[in-house]
Amino acid sequence: MTVQLILHVGLAIVAIVIIAALVRAARHLKAGWPKPVESAIGFVTNFFDTLGIGSFAPTTSLFKFLRLVPDERIPGTLNVGHTLPTIVEAWIYILIISVVPLTLISLIVAAVAGAWLGAGVVSRLPRRYVQIGMGVALLAAAALFVLSNLRGSYFGLTGDALGLTGTRLIIGIVASFSLGALMTIGIGMYAPAMILVSLLGMNPKAAFPIMMGSCAFLMPIASLRFIRYEAFSMRAALGLTLGGIPGVLIAAYIVKSLPLTAVRWLVVVVVLYAAIAMLRSALRRADASESTDEKLAAVP
Repeated sequence: MTVQLILHVGLAIVAIVIIAALVRAARHLKAGWPKPVESAIGFVTNFFDTLGIGSFAPTTSLFKFLRLVPDERIPGTLNVGHTLPTIVEAWIYILIISVVPLTLISLIVAAVAGAWLGAGVVSRLPRRYVQIGMGVALLAAAALFVLSNLRGSYFGLTGDALGLTGTRLIIGIVASFSLGALMTIGIGMYAPAMILVSLLGMNPKAAFPIMMGSCAFLMPIASLRFIRYEAFSMRAALGLTLGGIPGVLIAAYIVKSLPLTAVRWLVVVVVLYAAIAMLRSALRRADASESTDEKLAAVP
């Protein structure tokens, strides 16, 4: 069996597992059908994710702006809702872009391990800590989008390698583990993965199967933990899934490519807005908590 075939079999297995988990969760939570706007968000964000923009930061921004999902449930909803569209993306890009098997498998396994650790922590965090974490994550995402737009002149790297060895492979594994953990609080992997492979001297195209393959295996792992703790919005997650899969297929097989620099700059603005809103919400919650404590302390 080739590595591609092994990965495709693995993707099929995790897809079946996550579908079964979603069906059980939908019955238990008695969630209704998603709103059209939730499916539209899934379509748009996964369409651009397939073309290289990323889906987590834009989805978080839209959820926050439209007040569709409580802040503390956004990380779980992102992971659960974008899982199946990402599996479709990974299936496509693992097939068309060849990365050295040892590099691809090592980075995917490291990212999955990081996600398992991160999801267990994030799914049980109080609302304010999630808001702070996501606010910081969005600021980091905005910075990564800027670097991604400027990478040609900023990094000056044009590597052609499709694999890593020695120290560079170790660095890649450690970085992938960290990115897998950060995925669970809302930092998508596309921009960080693109920057990582560029810094390690790889062909930027290698980021696609690495990032999408990692996400396709780590997101089900993280999603199962979010589902277990019911730390997500079932209806919104279904909307992301139902709208997202057609978005992926249209982007991959019909549109294929777009000039995305202007879109990334727009995403930077939207993400910065969401980051500020998230941190302001956390600050107001902290002020309210302090005020309540002061009132309780004043009671004789």
